[in-house]
Amino acid sequence: MITMDTSFDVKHCKQTAISQVDFNNIAFGKVFSDHVFVMDYVDGEWEKGSIEPFGPMSMSPASMVLHYGQAIFEGMKAYRQQDGSVSLFRPGANISRFNLSAKRMCMPEVPADIFMQALVELVGLDSDWVPSSSDASLYIRPFMFATDSHVGVRASHTYRFMIFTCPVGAYYSKPVRVKVETEYTRAALGGTGAAKAAGNYAGSLYPTKLAAEEGYDQLLWTDSQTHSYIEECGTMNAAFVVDGKLLLPATSDTILDGVTRKSALQIAEDLGIDVEVRSVSVAELEEAAKNGTFQEAFGLGTAATVSIMCTVGFEGWNYDLPSFESWSVAPKLRSTLEDIRRGVTEDPYGWNIPV
Repeated sequence: MITMDTSFDVKHCKQTAISQVDFNNIAFGKVFSDHVFVMDYVDGEWEKGSIEPFGPMSMSPASMVLHYGQAIFEGMKAYRQQDGSVSLFRPGANISRFNLSAKRMCMPEVPADIFMQALVELVGLDSDWVPSSSDASLYIRPFMFATDSHVGVRASHTYRFMIFTCPVGAYYSKPVRVKVETEYTRAALGGTGAAKAAGNYAGSLYPTKLAAEEGYDQLLWTDSQTHSYIEECGTMNAAFVVDGKLLLPATSDTILDGVTRKSALQIAEDLGIDVEVRSVSVAELEEAAKNGTFQEAFGLGTAATVSIMCTVGFEGWNYDLPSFESWSVAPKLRSTLEDIRRGVTEDPYGWNIPV
């Protein structure tokens, strides 16, 4: 249990909106909890943070984030435990990755102890917003953006760090159809692919739109140089099972080091699942599809957790994966991960941080 003396100013909302929420029917990312954490970086240091009512904020039309894109974010979750308490899932890993993103985008790092304290205080204050149903959780969105009012290409001198939360249900309500993308690129060597930079996601929208027009839900991104190797799936890490073996594309500066991916890999190894972490080629997946050894494909991410793919579109043809009832790897990973997150089984890794 984390216990810290709060040093934040707290301004409570005048009236909670929780009574207006149907927790049995929550759309992902559209319902927001009562409070938000705010902290500004000025004159080379972080000022005292505060917790305030969630609501609109004002900013200059010349704010540098609007013109030069200095913005990063994280995605993490809090879960209602079997005993009714609330725990954060692996917040330390998200804090570390957030600060790696900050460094890559020429932004100040947020001290880990302050970050953690802000999470604990904010989620603790809005703990009633953490859903109890088995497919729901409290999504947590930390983010930072440049706030200088200035037109000119340089790093901002001032920044704002914020955290808000929102109760969410399942990100995908059904298995997804994905297309192997061989024209557009999500990230290039030496770029910002390993950072959770806002611009990475903006650049993915147009090719995703084109894929949707063809009947797909998401893209399997490939490497920028040859389009021969799988990198990520939409907003998730990708995973495949071929001939009984779990294949995970190795992380790099073009592939985000996902916390869910990292957790699933640990669980898979401990369950004795045969795993290979390496470059995964489009050609070997296509060959496996043709000879019937391509058995499972799924995404791994905070929002979607373990997201099942039902169809993979290669250039010119689609491969429908076997029915989910025949799968063995993804169901084990999903159930084990969910049971740990929700306190159904023991957490042997120390991943859950009680609030």
